[in-house]
Amino acid sequence: MTLPISPVWTDPQREMLFESWLQQIQPAHHLVRDSLRLASADASFRRYLRVDTPTGSLVIMDAPPDKEDCKPFAKVAQLMADAGIKAPQVLAWDEANGFMLLPDLGTHTMMQVMNPQAPPPLDLYLQAVDTLVQWQLASAEGVLPPYDRALLARELELFPQWYITEYRQVTLDAAQRKTLDEAFACIMDNNLAWPSVYVHRDFMPRNLMVPLEDAAQFAAGPPQGKLAPLGGSAVRAATSVGAHLGVLDFQDAVYGPITYDIASLMRDAFLSWDEDFCLDVTIRYWEKARKAGLPVGDDFGEFYRGVEWMGLQRHLKVAGIFARLTLRDGKPQYLADTPRFIGYIRATCGRYRELKPLLRLVEELEGVFVPNMLAFRRPQAK
Repeated sequence: MTLPISPVWTDPQREMLFESWLQQIQPAHHLVRDSLRLASADASFRRYLRVDTPTGSLVIMDAPPDKEDCKPFAKVAQLMADAGIKAPQVLAWDEANGFMLLPDLGTHTMMQVMNPQAPPPLDLYLQAVDTLVQWQLASAEGVLPPYDRALLARELELFPQWYITEYRQVTLDAAQRKTLDEAFACIMDNNLAWPSVYVHRDFMPRNLMVPLEDAAQFAAGPPQGKLAPLGGSAVRAATSVGAHLGVLDFQDAVYGPITYDIASLMRDAFLSWDEDFCLDVTIRYWEKARKAGLPVGDDFGEFYRGVEWMGLQRHLKVAGIFARLTLRDGKPQYLADTPRFIGYIRATCGRYRELKPLLRLVEELEGVFVPNMLAFRRPQAK
């Protein structure tokens, strides 16, 4: 049994502010002060605490205001509530000091209940697809920041800045930089050609919560204590598939290409499935979205190409972010997944003629030697 971890405060003044706020809200929400413990931390400067009440538990977000702005979280939480999405709503908020009380959506993410060595859980992914379609149908222009060319460019620049220069310790020459700039322009042109909807920006299993009634089946665990994929019967027992999974980490939501979130879901930075499965789920998403009237086009081949190009942009960005987390923020665990997203980058670049120069550059940076299969073997003397 794992004992709960009490929160550690490195800033005594912030701890004092927190204790004062907690004391103020404790009576109204019936908080059991002695039950306060660490719930989780993410890739940002936020962390989450869990506290009990007589009827269950609640979650506290600790987000230092000089490093994190909670206003986007509160805004998107309301948008999700209006869309019928299961997302944490703000129960109490000390805006000046960055403390927020939220409902507890559970302790099991979709990532945690899956076994990467077992067949992928189609039922869970279809729930995620339904949730995504429901979110996108609520889209309206001018509500969220635009995922425009300037933002795409800033994100792509994380790759040369943090991954190539800081992590790989490589200084690009003029020709290499030209290759990168031309590839980036091509990627942005392709991605911005797609219509815009609400974009979560991290719609992936680590940010999707499985409800307690489904996660409970994993408490005992299968033989040898290994997790099995979530069974269809448990999933279908839910009364509302579309609002079944809880959604977290949505504060960076924007209004941008419809290809983005399905690319995030099926080209995850933390786990990989066979391409046949990814293709299957993406087809099912496209069919549902098209039937719902979302602007995914009438040609799945064109849509899938758009998803691949959007996924490429995302993984170039993620490579830079994970390098930054390691070098600047002291979180080296993220770079353990480097081979996964470099693999995504190489696979996508290898499929499209326009991206072959970028493929050669990435393989040069990674020290990958690819033999020329078209070379003729010199005849041996007889």
